[in-house]
Amino acid sequence: MNLNEVLSQPIEKKIGQMFFIGISGTEIDSGVGDLLSDIEPGGICFFSRNVRSAGQVRKFTDDLRSRAQIEPLLSIDQEGGLVDRLRRISTPMPAASAINDPSNAAVLAELTAEILRILGFNMNFAPVVDVVNEERSKYSNGALNSRAFGRSKEDVVLLAGKYLETLQNGGVAGCLKHFPGLGGAKKDAHDELPFIEITEQEFDETDLFPYKVLFDKQKIQAVMAAHACFPGSHLQETGQDGKLLPSSLSFNFVTTLLREKLNFEGLAITDDLEMGAIVNDYGIGKASVMAVKAGHDLLAICANESAVREGFSAVFNAVQSGEIPESRIDASLRRIVKVKSQLKKPLPFDSARLTELSEKVAELNNQLKYQYGG
Repeated sequence: MNLNEVLSQPIEKKIGQMFFIGISGTEIDSGVGDLLSDIEPGGICFFSRNVRSAGQVRKFTDDLRSRAQIEPLLSIDQEGGLVDRLRRISTPMPAASAINDPSNAAVLAELTAEILRILGFNMNFAPVVDVVNEERSKYSNGALNSRAFGRSKEDVVLLAGKYLETLQNGGVAGCLKHFPGLGGAKKDAHDELPFIEITEQEFDETDLFPYKVLFDKQKIQAVMAAHACFPGSHLQETGQDGKLLPSSLSFNFVTTLLREKLNFEGLAITDDLEMGAIVNDYGIGKASVMAVKAGHDLLAICANESAVREGFSAVFNAVQSGEIPESRIDASLRRIVKVKSQLKKPLPFDSARLTELSEKVAELNNQLKYQYGG
């Protein structure tokens, strides 16, 4: 569909394009089929639960693509290290923290892009551009340490920038995360809302640095927003409940900062709204409405079918009541259609080539191990 055709659809179909959902199982069964028919989501994210074999994954992505009226974003979190959804079907990939120069970052991204396109994906929720420097690594939540490139903001730009450039040259859309920066977090947003206690100067000069530089140097198609609070920032809002508002639900962070100050024109995606940092205080329905009003194009709800339906219904009702103007939905659809029009088709399925690529990943692992003297 072209933009005019998308914008002329019934409102429920337009709203569906703003949902990036997770689904259960390893094929389209009746439950998944009903959910897809009812929501018609703009994107679907795969997790380890969806991966059994290479052939199964490719059939799954082909089936999802063939039943969609509008080309879907088919994504996965394939960072490497702790976040490696494909380890059942390919050699586990090295973590970002193991990448020590741009050439290794390029090799990792090149291998990742080809593997993903053979499996039918057109997007990867990577790279992480959170800055975890030496000081922050002493108190940062442990999982994030290995997911971050380098130990300085310059390292992040150099290594993550090369990874992203190569990934997208390989035909897979990337996604910078987690805006505006989780490097200073001491808690995991999967469990509770992190309060990042840094100064306005550190926030601006360190956490925003990768976004400022990469937005200027490269074509950035998507950014994923973090669930976090920044008490030291003048942008920090307080919600109606008197609590500090998560950055992912904040107009100040998503629209004022990301859109207006940093001039980002790509897709703004929430991190999973089912994380404890959000559902503990807001619930899926309210959070979904808040995320749209904050300025997001895509709402990630990645685990429960009931949560997807609740979020969709809440946004639909908010549009019907006038709380969210339809023009706000259309603004996101314009950005969604623009990115989707640039998506590359899958590569032919080739199990022998996947085996070769898996061996090349093993070679990269061995090279990194040798360079570190392990």
